Amino acid sequence: MAAVCDKKYDVIVVGGGHAGCEAALAAARMGAAVLQLNLYLDNTALMPCNPSIGGPAKGHLVREGSALGGEQAEAADSSAMLVRWLNTSKGPAVQALRAQCDLRDYAAHYTLAVETQKNLDVHQDVVTDLWTEKGRIRGVRTKYGLVYEGKTVVLATGTYLGGKVYIGEDSFASGPLGQVPSEELSRSIREAGLETARTRTDTTPRLHMDTLDLSSLTAQGSAAEPLAFSLWGKGEIHDGYFCHLTRSNPRTHGIIRENLHRSPLYMGWMEGSGPRYCPSIEDKVIKFPEKESHLIFLEPVSRGNREVYVQNFSTSLPYDVQLAMVHSLPGCASAHITRPGYAIEYDYVIPTQLHPYLETKRVEGLFCAGQINGTSGYEEAAAQGLLAGINAALKARGEEPVVLSRSEAYLGVLVDDLVTKGTKEPYRMLTSRCEHRLLLRHDNADRRLSPIGRKIGLIGDERWNVLLARWKRIDTEAERLEKAKIPPSEGLNEALAALGSAPLSETVSAADLLRRPRVPYSLVERFSPSPESPRGEEVQALEVEIKYEGYIERQHRQVARLSRMEEVRLPSGLDYSSISGLLAESRQKLEALRPLTLGQAGRISGVTPTDIHLLSVYLNSLSRREADDEEYQAQ
Repeated sequence: MAAVCDKKYDVIVVGGGHAGCEAALAAARMGAAVLQLNLYLDNTALMPCNPSIGGPAKGHLVREGSALGGEQAEAADSSAMLVRWLNTSKGPAVQALRAQCDLRDYAAHYTLAVETQKNLDVHQDVVTDLWTEKGRIRGVRTKYGLVYEGKTVVLATGTYLGGKVYIGEDSFASGPLGQVPSEELSRSIREAGLETARTRTDTTPRLHMDTLDLSSLTAQGSAAEPLAFSLWGKGEIHDGYFCHLTRSNPRTHGIIRENLHRSPLYMGWMEGSGPRYCPSIEDKVIKFPEKESHLIFLEPVSRGNREVYVQNFSTSLPYDVQLAMVHSLPGCASAHITRPGYAIEYDYVIPTQLHPYLETKRVEGLFCAGQINGTSGYEEAAAQGLLAGINAALKARGEEPVVLSRSEAYLGVLVDDLVTKGTKEPYRMLTSRCEHRLLLRHDNADRRLSPIGRKIGLIGDERWNVLLARWKRIDTEAERLEKAKIPPSEGLNEALAALGSAPLSETVSAADLLRRPRVPYSLVERFSPSPESPRGEEVQALEVEIKYEGYIERQHRQVARLSRMEEVRLPSGLDYSSISGLLAESRQKLEALRPLTLGQAGRISGVTPTDIHLLSVYLNSLSRREADDEEYQAQ
């Protein structure tokens, strides 16, 4: 007999991974009464793949999470073993931080955060059923025979739903790294009317560091300057930990080709599609036969052990084949495998069944976040968890949800892609997916998103005042540079020549001098001292705003033009069959996806510009008829 718990919750979060922790923390910090159910508490914020955070686009998501008031940036900073800037040879729009983290310290940070958070109860139990009534969520039932009632529920189940691991010819029910899978919840999700599918992700063998010849390989250490993901982090300089570069070779590729008949991937034993942008090594060898080698990184996973992750070497081939493959790599001839690589297949919810605020269309009050939505990566999961937690808390108190646009955040692009286009393979955030990426930079995430975090209660007075002071320093200095004049001088022209920049022949504004390529703020400030110079990362924000001012303004104008379509709301009960001229495919997809705006409708694959024009004309005529009806009634 199931026992109904006396305490009722505003938000119930199912899952203790990156998405689950962010959702639970955000909702609790907004004042909601939250229950977080985790099938095994020691798995809190588990990093079963490479314990790295950030990188192109992913680093932007972490920074945006910090700007909204999330926790992942703090967890990454507190556990970082080495941190570097990536894409420094490219423009500021795609530059991002990447940290190699201690997986134990990272998990410990989140564990302490959730277990000490006010308004948040944490409990170990396995959720088996959703409790729904008349199309609305009421709570959840668990394997321990308990029933929890909640106004909203966030599903953040990661790769555990119907999890099945493959290593060569062997397969068995499992979560990541041999953990217990969730076997019953998928059935309940389908019974609630949601469509699920199968997908998969792969991971690499782990090696014992003491069995590697790292001295023969190229080492890559941390940056020389203090760096941090958190907007409020001071950053640290990390010493003593390195990633090492090696490469696959014709011998490695030969071993793979000779054993493809033992690969679960190529023998068709798995249903789900794997990640396109993080393929297994056997995928790379088959799809790129002309390449004789692929770059591989040997990366430490913790200060407290000697284990090494073999980045770019994921595989599901049998253990004996993995051993031969590893031994063929330079520096790894005597390597000992501590854990084999594997593929894990699991259920996910087709994400086009979600609204842009991550609530399901079928079941009111039910939200989904993370890999259950078909994404890959800790960063994508945490970002979705944060948004789902925010909106679950807002839903519980009867307020409007937060919806981020594509021009507002990488998170906005991520969610819009999922709910509008869907995905048949693990979705990975890429800078190329963002058409307004010059506006969505690492250095301005606070300007874009922190006012939202402040409004909903995730950024307190102390942190908000830090941001206000930062913005004031940047804005004041930008105004000063426009007015300040710098005359030609022998010292200045020598410095410009050293940078490959033309000498000054007449007086210019300090801002115009800074607009020159390769001229840094430090040089301008030397010849035009500031009473209060920007600090640290503020310098980058100042430089980008001034140097790229014209390009930024152009993108703002593009966004303004596109935003007109985003402002046109589509009636929730719109009968698309009554709109003559729509293609049958477009009508079918519009009926199925139910976009909220004309702009979202235009991004649905298969919906043509002609269809959007017809839809716009129909909405205008509908608006005129409603206006005529109101005028008639008024008479």
